Amino acid sequence: MIAVPLAIFALYFLKLKRQPLEVPSTYLWTKVIEDLHVNSLWQRLRQSLLLFLQLALVALAILALLRPGWEGERLDGAKFIFLVDNSASMSAADAEAGSRLAAAKQRIAALIDQLESDMSAMLISFADEPDVVQEFTNNKRLLREGLDRIQPTATATRVRGALELADGFANPGRITVESAGAEFDATEQDPVDLFILSDGRFGSVEGFSLGNLTPQYLPIGTFQARNLALTALSTGRNEVRPDEQQAFVQAANFSDEEQTVVIELNRDGALVDATEVTIPPGSTAGATFNLGVVDSGWLRASLTPPAGFNDALALDNAAYAVLDPQRDARVLLVTPGNPALEFALSTDRARRLAQVEKVDPSVLATDEYRNDALTDKYDLIIYDQCAPDEMPQANTLLIGRVPPTEEWQEGASAERAGVPQIIDWQRSHPLLNLVEMGNVLLVDSFTVKPPAGGLALIDSTAGPIAAIAPRDSYEDAVLGFEIVGADDEGMTINTNWPRMTSFPNFALNVLEYLAAGGADAPAQSTRPGQPVELTLRETRNDLSVVKPDGTSRPVEAPSRGKFIYNDADRPGVYELRSGSEVIRRFAVNLFDRQESDVALRGRQSDEETLPTVEALQIGYTEVAAASLQTPVRKELWKPLLLLALVILLVEWYIYNRRVYI
Repeated sequence: MIAVPLAIFALYFLKLKRQPLEVPSTYLWTKVIEDLHVNSLWQRLRQSLLLFLQLALVALAILALLRPGWEGERLDGAKFIFLVDNSASMSAADAEAGSRLAAAKQRIAALIDQLESDMSAMLISFADEPDVVQEFTNNKRLLREGLDRIQPTATATRVRGALELADGFANPGRITVESAGAEFDATEQDPVDLFILSDGRFGSVEGFSLGNLTPQYLPIGTFQARNLALTALSTGRNEVRPDEQQAFVQAANFSDEEQTVVIELNRDGALVDATEVTIPPGSTAGATFNLGVVDSGWLRASLTPPAGFNDALALDNAAYAVLDPQRDARVLLVTPGNPALEFALSTDRARRLAQVEKVDPSVLATDEYRNDALTDKYDLIIYDQCAPDEMPQANTLLIGRVPPTEEWQEGASAERAGVPQIIDWQRSHPLLNLVEMGNVLLVDSFTVKPPAGGLALIDSTAGPIAAIAPRDSYEDAVLGFEIVGADDEGMTINTNWPRMTSFPNFALNVLEYLAAGGADAPAQSTRPGQPVELTLRETRNDLSVVKPDGTSRPVEAPSRGKFIYNDADRPGVYELRSGSEVIRRFAVNLFDRQESDVALRGRQSDEETLPTVEALQIGYTEVAAASLQTPVRKELWKPLLLLALVILLVEWYIYNRRVYI
């Protein structure tokens, strides 16, 4: 490269070498045509603007080839996978680019610019589900277009699916040779660099092997991010005036200072009331609104932060609920005797929800029961310490027994597990709404695995001990443990749950959800991205769903039975219509403290005064976070080439003016 400017410099020492011959017709033009003669060695160097421009042009071209730039992340490898978090918390506005997702995309765009011709990369976005945005390619244009297609979502963060996708592309399949008793790689593959761009709003990934993946965690966000959120909205009867309804709103303060907010409630778009609520730091507070006598409609609660508060996430400042018209519900309780359960189902509120009829398990052998079970007489049948020979045409709850179907029997343990400890439960499911299971003790329980499409509700050290699953147009819930039991000496106590306030709450949830009982039934609410299930008890045609933004989409549904909708991706109220008639409404809310607590997780080091971002735990590997102060590498070759082009144009212009003057 050094020889190029030296050669240009040497050309300007060339000297004219011709035998002078004076001709009268050209004598007067000697000075004009002097510079057009062929050059030869040597003459004294004269001042020349063209020489300076040509040397500057070559110098800029050489610098561009050397690719100078600011230090930061630099690609060093052959294959790269970019995992981009686009969950709800990535909409937080605490980044210079506007939102965290915009900052993540900006950072990836800088990395894409560094790709060489022998490098390839792919893009995977993830929230509650992963999505392959662009498969492996060395085409930067395709990668940038894929990056532009990544949009923010309102769903929770689940990184495992994205890691499994990346694992499938990076790690070779394995072939097991039974005779040799060994495994062999099906193909040889080079290591793949994995960049995870996220705010880390997810837990450790258990039991995952990275294999050929070499992970790097690039945290997006700040430690100082603060947020106020609505975390619950429910409706219920006024205990003093049963004909009237109330709305209960809960707000959370994810900051280190006490905050006073204004909570406003609207019904069908009209203001109901507004109130101020003071929320302690890192805690929650609630407000109650009287709705009066209402049969149907929809509610919207909104939160207004105090002046001067920089609320990082606006997505969780609104919550929605629907009010369904009252429906009579009939419940059959089949039990040999359970005082705690019978009392919980006989409260004033329970009686407003449903008519509960109690019978002994001996009636299961009668023709009358069989006829009732094959019709729609009961909305819910509770089997306590017993089970039917075949499942009825109704929703069911089995306590201490497993349904007699093959699917349920295959997933259940043959014997009870002794003293299982509850470790987690589905707080978001309507059956466990406001139900605290942390202090519940059990003597024994069956473990139950729900059939396909089902959900484990309570997990223990022995395995799932409560689950729910659909069956045609009905649902079957199972508690693997008894509340009370019986032995040769009489009644036995199997759990301390009835002594806790969560037990009557569970009984009411059973009536509200499985019996679909009355106006006290909670508003149908789910989280964004989750399927919504509605029971249609009559034939409907020309069905469509109207989204919160007003767009309508036709849908297919069974003429009678369970309607499942899988496109509830944004918070708001959705309407299921038959023609122009609204037949059902359901609400979608974020209600996820993990997503609303938007500040980066940090840990204090003894050697450092500032906290560092908490590392990600993937399998047995701890992936340390890159420093928040690490800048994105900026390349200068593009502006250098642009400047070289400008100099080339100036040199061309000056040269042509000298020739044609």
